[in-house]
Amino acid sequence: MGRVRKALGRPVGIGVLVVAVAAAGLGLYWFQPWKLWQDTTVREALPAAVAPSASAAGTSSPAPEPRTLADGELISHEHATSGTVRLVRLPDGSHVVRLEDLDTSNGPDLRVWLTDAPVREGRAGWHVFDDGEHVSLGRLKGNKGSQNYPVPAGVDPSRFTSVSIWCDRFDVSFGAAELARA
Repeated sequence: MGRVRKALGRPVGIGVLVVAVAAAGLGLYWFQPWKLWQDTTVREALPAAVAPSASAAGTSSPAPEPRTLADGELISHEHATSGTVRLVRLPDGSHVVRLEDLDTSNGPDLRVWLTDAPVREGRAGWHVFDDGEHVSLGRLKGNKGSQNYPVPAGVDPSRFTSVSIWCDRFDVSFGAAELARA
């Protein structure tokens, strides 16, 4: 114990201790390992059709329903991931990407990406989604449950063939789904 106290009493020892504590703090901030044990569940309903307005004759036609244009099953990449992805056109002409029964790990800076990259199994698929064209639909709302992500106006969803749960911090896919057109 005397050697440690003597070393820490010197300026070099104090400097090493300060650097070690700072490095540990930065590592914790960067990796955020506690998120592996934190789950956030989101249960959003698919946006509903707008109620029809009554016509002058007092009759109304049923509101058009949302229509699934493409869908696919999530496969695991960096972390075990499962669930279904649907690309849905809403009655107003807008589009949403819907994640249903999502189950993945939580992590730092997770995003939902609409991409043109092929979905590959295993490590070959971990890093391909930022190679081509992609659109970030926003931060992942929760690592479990069902949730909706609006496709920005002006983006043609037919140009994209897959969806990735993307970790922006480490440039890696947690999981992805190939979109099969309906």
